[in-house]
Amino acid sequence: MLKMVVCVSGGGTNLQAILDAMQDGRIRDTRLLAVISNNAGAYALQRAQAAGVPGICISPKNYESRDEFNEAFCDRMKELQPDLIVLAGFLVSIPPRMVEEFEGRIINIHPSLIPSFCGVGYYGLKVHEGALARGVKLTGATVHFVDNGMDTGPILSQKAVQVEPEDTPEILQKRVMEEAEWVILPQVIADIAEGKIPLGKK
Repeated sequence: MLKMVVCVSGGGTNLQAILDAMQDGRIRDTRLLAVISNNAGAYALQRAQAAGVPGICISPKNYESRDEFNEAFCDRMKELQPDLIVLAGFLVSIPPRMVEEFEGRIINIHPSLIPSFCGVGYYGLKVHEGALARGVKLTGATVHFVDNGMDTGPILSQKAVQVEPEDTPEILQKRVMEEAEWVILPQVIADIAEGKIPLGKK
């Protein structure tokens, strides 16, 4: 049984894609231990509650320093002891200690075809604004392992999405979610649960 924690900052559409895939049997032998958000108002926490999954808010705002937040975040994750940590729209840098302690067991979904439109400053709509400004004909999404860099870990899966002439950042964002993110993230988790993608040692 794969034990998983999902970290989300906002609405949690990728979380919902995971929950749906668990519900309909595309992700098997997997237990979602908790959903963690840095934002007490994140709709993702309501999605977790509706699914009967504990929702936990750990916000940097509640700590005097970033180091204190990082310690609390790492300690809570160690208490949960997940096999897999999924970053599904989590806009907080993962502390180096956590990357080290959970090496090869943290994955992230990014809304572009890495190495394009990734790294510092590329998140949310900014990714799609960048793609449209550059005039690319194809974009997409990438699932990758997390290391101490920004979107630099080994790539696990990518799916391309066509850019249409009339696209706005919002329209493109929606298409990338529907045609790529919500497809490849549940698939990678299913592959991990079935042993097709090996995780790092505990």
